[in-house]
Amino acid sequence: MPKLRLSWLAFGVGASLVPALAHAATENLRSDDYVGISFWLISMALIASTAFFFLETQRVAGKWKTSLTVSGLVTLVAAVHYFYMRDVWVATGETPTVYRYIDWLITVPLLMIEFYLILAAITKVPAGVFWRLLIGTFVMLVGGYVGEAGYAGVWPAFIVGMIGWAYILYEVFLGQASKINAAEAPESVQSAFKLMRLIVTIGWAIYPIGYFVGYLMGQDPSASSAALNLIYNLADVVNKIAFGVIIWTVATSETDRAAAK
Repeated sequence: MPKLRLSWLAFGVGASLVPALAHAATENLRSDDYVGISFWLISMALIASTAFFFLETQRVAGKWKTSLTVSGLVTLVAAVHYFYMRDVWVATGETPTVYRYIDWLITVPLLMIEFYLILAAITKVPAGVFWRLLIGTFVMLVGGYVGEAGYAGVWPAFIVGMIGWAYILYEVFLGQASKINAAEAPESVQSAFKLMRLIVTIGWAIYPIGYFVGYLMGQDPSASSAALNLIYNLADVVNKIAFGVIIWTVATSETDRAAAK
């Protein structure tokens, strides 16, 4: 029976990626297009990560399956968008802002939910933690998008986005989520929680830095689009794949520890 479930899972992942793969194949990738190459490399890494996370849900205890499934959904959604973003870049040489933000509007809230899920796997967590993380995430993303898309002034939008990010950082460092982690989580969960918030602090910093350089220093955003896309792509390796690996590590270690008792 588990093999049957895994077969259907693999089929579903493959079927969901077929349209993106077919669309991405319509343009040729030049050997000197390092941004386009980065899109391809990372999209393949995201697909491999998706398969890994979904398959590993069969290994961990039931209370950790949701966390690991969410990690797989993050990399799956990102992989599909990366194929489309690659195609836009190769065809036009322009920044695929809309696709990137559609990706982030789905994957970033899911990443934030992971803080709630790993704590909920070991203790009762108030729903307020979930909603505060989600609200902070959407404020951050909407602020960034309206600025990059030209719907609002770049400075006001930047400030709004930074407020959302600061709200998230407060919750995971000083807020209720942090206090629950410190008081009730076992050592492995505490370690994972600290690594995750480190990614949210350092790994996510690349996005406002890129926004600042591209839109607030008087440069033409199109002139710096290649560098920005390359930086954003590499950052997503840490912010999506490494984030999921941290979840997998704590899920498997806690499962093995419980089985050894």
